[in-house]
Amino acid sequence: MRIDIVTIFPEFFSVLDVSLLGKARQSGLIDLGVHDLRDFTIDRHRTVDDTPYGGGAGMVMRAEPWGQALDGILDASLERGVFDPLIVFPSPAGDVFTQAMAQQLSSEKQIVFGCGRYEGIDQRVVEYAETRTRVKLVSLGDYVLNGGEVATMAMIEAIGRLIPGVVGNPASLVEESHSSGLLEYPAYTKPGNWRGLDVPPVLLSGNHGAIARWRLEQQLERTRRVRPELLPPELR
Repeated sequence: MRIDIVTIFPEFFSVLDVSLLGKARQSGLIDLGVHDLRDFTIDRHRTVDDTPYGGGAGMVMRAEPWGQALDGILDASLERGVFDPLIVFPSPAGDVFTQAMAQQLSSEKQIVFGCGRYEGIDQRVVEYAETRTRVKLVSLGDYVLNGGEVATMAMIEAIGRLIPGVVGNPASLVEESHSSGLLEYPAYTKPGNWRGLDVPPVLLSGNHGAIARWRLEQQLERTRRVRPELLPPELR
């Protein structure tokens, strides 16, 4: 997968050099391009924002640097034979990001993340982008961040780990939270007794059927207690 990021803080994404995603980049599973929006400005102050039409607090990111940045990325995509990359703008006005969406996006050939700041990006950037390729606004949740970088990093982490080969043991993706619509069951390791707290006996029994039933019961109990809306009505 090719991932491009447009941001005024390119150094934020140095974390992508470490852990599983860093290894995925080294092995060629993920191709990453981080683009500094200020490189696409034309004034000596490298200005990326201005006051909003209609008044109001804060500043709005100007359209032209964004247009230049997206044009450059999309033109390069055409040269590589990718004709419909997906542009994702993190936005409180977008669809809420879920594990199901992460799974869907993990099959994309190329995703371009546009990290807004201040009071957002001039709406005409989104409208222009839609004339060139597919565009999706995505919200990380019902809260506001200072910019799109944190949301982009979270989405890249969730999407990237679903790309075949990124996670060493694919089976570990099967039973984790949200993969089945339920939250994950609690996990334990050695020692069997730690500071007076014991591992549940069923996990030491060697009875795989009983262990599977216990884990499912734990998933249902935890989901019912913490996220009941994830359950079908008859199980709540």
